[in-house]
Amino acid sequence: MPEQVHFGDICCQSEQQANHDDSTADIAANAPRYRRKSSTFIDGIHDVPEDADRAPAQLYSTMSGRLFHSGRIAIVMVGLPARGKTHISVSMARYLQWLGVKTRIFHLGDYRRATVGEGNDVPEDYFYPDASPSSVMLRQKILKKCREDIYSWLNHENGQVAIYDAVNPTATSRRALAKEFAKHDVQTLFLESYVDDENILRENARNVKIGSPDFANMDPDEAAKLYLRRMGTKIPTFETMNEKELNYIKMINAGQKFFYNNVSFNYLSHRIVFYLTNTHIKSRATYFVRAGAAAGDESYKADAPLSEEGIRYSKVMAETLVKHREQEHAAATAKGETNSPMRQLTVWCSTRVRTLQTADAFKDRGYKVRQRTQMSQINPGVCERLSERAIRRLYPEEVEKHELDPYHHRYPRAESYHDLAVRLEPIILELEREQNDLVIIAHESVLRVLYAYLMHCSTMDIPKLKFPRDEIIEIIPAAYQNVAKRVPIPGLDPMTIPGSPEDIRIPVPDSGADTPANMPAGGLSSPAELAAFSFDKSSDKVVGKDPDTLKDKIVDED
Repeated sequence: MPEQVHFGDICCQSEQQANHDDSTADIAANAPRYRRKSSTFIDGIHDVPEDADRAPAQLYSTMSGRLFHSGRIAIVMVGLPARGKTHISVSMARYLQWLGVKTRIFHLGDYRRATVGEGNDVPEDYFYPDASPSSVMLRQKILKKCREDIYSWLNHENGQVAIYDAVNPTATSRRALAKEFAKHDVQTLFLESYVDDENILRENARNVKIGSPDFANMDPDEAAKLYLRRMGTKIPTFETMNEKELNYIKMINAGQKFFYNNVSFNYLSHRIVFYLTNTHIKSRATYFVRAGAAAGDESYKADAPLSEEGIRYSKVMAETLVKHREQEHAAATAKGETNSPMRQLTVWCSTRVRTLQTADAFKDRGYKVRQRTQMSQINPGVCERLSERAIRRLYPEEVEKHELDPYHHRYPRAESYHDLAVRLEPIILELEREQNDLVIIAHESVLRVLYAYLMHCSTMDIPKLKFPRDEIIEIIPAAYQNVAKRVPIPGLDPMTIPGSPEDIRIPVPDSGADTPANMPAGGLSSPAELAAFSFDKSSDKVVGKDPDTLKDKIVDED
C-alpha cells in the first residue's frame, strides 16, 4: 500500500511515492474488479472505513450496521453537468456518515474514465439517444460495472445508502433504473438538481470545470459559457423529472425551491429530505476562531469575562479577519474570478461571557452576532482544574478507559466528545443553511467537533485537533473536498496562544509531570502528523489540498 499522510482527514500520497504509483485508470483497468474507493484517491468522504470510528454523532448500533429501521436506499442523482450534483452528493454523504449511516458515492464518471483509459474521451455520440451500436455497448458496459459494485456493496458489505452520481437524462432510463433496484429490494429516491439561473451555472462551471488546458488564458466567464455550450452539444436530450410514480426530490436553483413526490417510505428518507432543505451549493467561507483569554479563573463553572489581553486579542483578531476577507476579494476580482460584491459576514458565538465579549469586536464594526446555546464548551465534570497527575491518581480506571477511547469516554459528571457532537447537530444543520460568510467564535472543544464535520475527520482524531489563538482557520466548501487554510494573527502575546487550560489532556505522560510538554507547533494535526507538516505562519497555507486533486475531474461530463 502507498504510504499516506493525514491532515484533517484529507489523505494525500507523499510526492515521492506518488511518482511511482499507477494512474487511476491503470489501477482500475488492471484490477480484477473495479470497485471505486475514492473519487480523488486523497479524500475521506467517499471511503467507508473498515473500522467503526467514523460516525461522530451515531446514537446506536445494530448487528446489520443499518440504522433507523430503514433498509437499503439508492439515491439517484439527476441533472446536467455543472448543476452541483457531486457537491450535493458529497455533502449528503458527509452528513449521513456523521449520523452513522453506511453511505458510499458511486460516480459514474470514474467508471467511464477507468474503462476508456486516461487521456481518452468517449465517442461524440456517447450521450445521444440514437447513439451508434458501439457507443451503446460502451455505455452499457460502464453502467453494468457501476451497478454491479452498488449491488455488491449493499448486499455483501452491509451498505445502507448508495448515492449514484450520474446525469440520468431521460424518463425512460430512470423508470428502468427504479425497476431494477426494486428487484434487488432497494428503495430508490431520485434527486434532481435543476438550475436555470445563469449566475449559478457560471459560478459552478468556473469553480470546478474550467481548469482544463482548453480554457487556459481565457476570461473565466467566457470559459464557463464555452464549457456549458460544449455540454449542451454533448448531451442534447435531457428530460426534467415529472414521473408521478417515482420517489423524487427536485432542488431548483441551489435550494431556492423544492418539489417532492412520493417521498414517504421511511424515517431515513425524511431525514435526507430535511437535510436537503437545509443545504445549498453556493460559495461561502467559514472561519473558526478561539475566544479570548479570561480574567482570573478561566474555568467552566466560573464563566469569567475577558482579561485586558483577551480584549486586545479580540480586536486584533477581528481586524485581521476583516482585512483578510478584503484582500481575498480584491485578489479574486483582479484575477477575474468574481465580479460580485463581497459576501456579508455573520458571527456566531456561544452564550458564555468571554465568547460574547470576543464577538463584541465584530458587533462594534456593524456585523450581526447571533448567540448559540448549543455551542457552549464541553463540560469537564469532576476533573475540572485537576492536574493530570491528580486525575491519574484519583480516577485510574477512568484514565484507562479514556486512553482506549478518548472520543466516547466521559469522566464522572462530564460530557464526552460524542455527547458534544450530538448536542451540536442543530448547529450543523444551521451551518449548512447559512449563505453568508460565517465566523464561529467558540471554545476549542466545539471547534474540534465542527471542524471534524466539515473536514470529515475520524473520531479518533477529534480530541487531538489543535486551534491556537494566533490562527484563524478558514474553510472553503468545494465539490469534491473542502479546503482549510490558516490565517495568522500577528502581534499577540505568546501567553494567549496555547490551548485552553481547562482542557483535559489525556493520555497523560508517564513521567508524572502535571502538564505535557508543549506541542512543537500549533495547528490542526495530531502529534504524529506534526513531523510531516511544517508551516510558515507568515503567510496563508492551504491545508490538505493536493495539486492533483481535481486532475481527473476537469472535463467530467457527469
